[in-house]
Amino acid sequence: MKNEFLKNWETQLKKGLLPYFVLRALEGQERYGYELIQHLKDDFNTEVTESTMYPLLTRLQKEELLVSKWIEQPTGIPRKYYYISDHGRANLAEMKKSIDENLTK
Repeated sequence: MKNEFLKNWETQLKKGLLPYFVLRALEGQERYGYELIQHLKDDFNTEVTESTMYPLLTRLQKEELLVSKWIEQPTGIPRKYYYISDHGRANLAEMKKSIDENLTK
């Protein structure tokens, strides 16, 4: 059983890595918000609420790391899909490099 310090540390670590996780999740394909939340849960073991995810997506778009587009669905309700921009790919590469360098010291 983890002590309280380790639980808090893991939470803060995941929060700090959340932009990285989002860019990684969008590296291979575009996704809509809820799909992205599920992907982070399944592939990165990171639970994210909508109230955390959507402001982060907005911030990443303002920083030009992500781009979005609305796509009509057969059900009639359009979904906003997000995908990584070229600037986002360049930043993701630097983030990967930084993580690798800092974890191998």
